Amino acid sequence: MKLPRTHVSLPRALGAAAAVLSLTLLTACGAPGSAGGGGSTDSSTGGADLAACEAVPGDELVVLDDDQQLQTVDNIIPAVNAAAVEGDDTLISLLDTVSAALDTNTLIGLNRSVDVDRRTSQEVAEEFVADAGLDSPEATGSGEIIVGAADFAESATLGTIYATVLNAAGYDAEVTTIGNREAYLPALESGDQVQVIPEYVGTLTEFLNHDVNGADADAVASSDLDATVEALTGLGEEVGLVFGTPSPAQDQNAFAVTQAFADEHGIATLSELAETCGGLVLGGPPECTERPFCQPGLEETYGLQFAEFRSLDAGGPLTKSALQQGEVTLGLVFSSDGSLTPTE
Repeated sequence: MKLPRTHVSLPRALGAAAAVLSLTLLTACGAPGSAGGGGSTDSSTGGADLAACEAVPGDELVVLDDDQQLQTVDNIIPAVNAAAVEGDDTLISLLDTVSAALDTNTLIGLNRSVDVDRRTSQEVAEEFVADAGLDSPEATGSGEIIVGAADFAESATLGTIYATVLNAAGYDAEVTTIGNREAYLPALESGDQVQVIPEYVGTLTEFLNHDVNGADADAVASSDLDATVEALTGLGEEVGLVFGTPSPAQDQNAFAVTQAFADEHGIATLSELAETCGGLVLGGPPECTERPFCQPGLEETYGLQFAEFRSLDAGGPLTKSALQQGEVTLGLVFSSDGSLTPTE
């Protein structure tokens, strides 16, 4: 699962910088900065050592598809205080129209507009709502709604989209920023300070799981979206939360190469990388060598063969720069990072 950002906990709870999306997830074997275990293998490589593929510098970065579903799902989902929508069938249905209009490529574009082009979340959100045809909803509602947002740009933009759609339907909605999940989730559960927040399915599921069932509770979030949403719904009932429909858009841990590298080797998935290249240099946060969804998972699930691990950051500028400059072959990023090239 993801590391923490300011909007996440175990999967998403480290701090997030304003201009750069922070991220997480990590893995195994070998001390950070040392050779990363040489690559345990599976059927994807047949146990054979592959020729090393040199990193190829390039400005454009592309995420390789996690085709064997190593990562936990982290789709965007509206989280709502249950008491705030008692007798109101409109609010969640309006938020669901936002979910339906978002996919990961769209989310990358929204983040690029804010993080790279330096436009405001308000401007980007209003433009998105208009372009998606969400500014004239048929359903109408009323009442004051406070939409919460974590203190990073993606959350602010999503929260502003929610509020813009609700206002178009007749609600009196405004957005307030309330730090990280540890700060904003109690406010959402009580419903006094905030009634709606854009959330992340897998991260929130595990946060509530540990809150309700204890820090040592077995994980219930997985790569299965339906099963994870079912678990989240049950946990939400315990703390007074209900949820809208998850969006196809995801902000999850992902692994990127340069577009030039992908083109040179004709690869689009992690399985194809494992079948084609050995001697890879992996870049990511120090914990990557110890976490099952980072280096160990890449080795065990895909049979990827690593010659070296370089300790950098969690989806931040160090990792992206190292990829672009050809210092690492594969790097841990966030799937919705605005600097990524959208996938087809």
